[in-house]
Amino acid sequence: MVFTNGCFDILHVGHVGYLEAARKLGDYLVVAINSDSSVRKLKGPSRPINNQRSRARVLAALSSVDGVVIFGAKRVTSVLRRLRPEIYAKGGDYALASLDQGERRAIDSLGGKIRILPVWRGYSTSRLIRKIGRQK
Repeated sequence: MVFTNGCFDILHVGHVGYLEAARKLGDYLVVAINSDSSVRKLKGPSRPINNQRSRARVLAALSSVDGVVIFGAKRVTSVLRRLRPEIYAKGGDYALASLDQGERRAIDSLGGKIRILPVWRGYSTSRLIRKIGRQK
């Protein structure tokens, strides 16, 4: 099992490419998404744009995604311990040193591997929101 997580508020090509690359690392991919309250804590009171059920449904429709779970904690550590993935995929905006150390210890204790995947430069939900805001 390959596992990844994130907000995935407004799905864009960077997300799709990242999820396709993550799926290629194993037999199936499970994506954990931040709950609505968790997204607000991370991104601010105007987020998420799409609620957690909508985000989960869109992700579940992708051929690269085999399962979706919603988590409400600040960190995904408890989900990692429960699901026990062999591979934890993170985007290239992370490095091993910048990962949450609790998450890193959880994967290490399970004998799993962490894979940092290339980031799709030029694509971000925040950038899309700014661009939409400039439209009149």
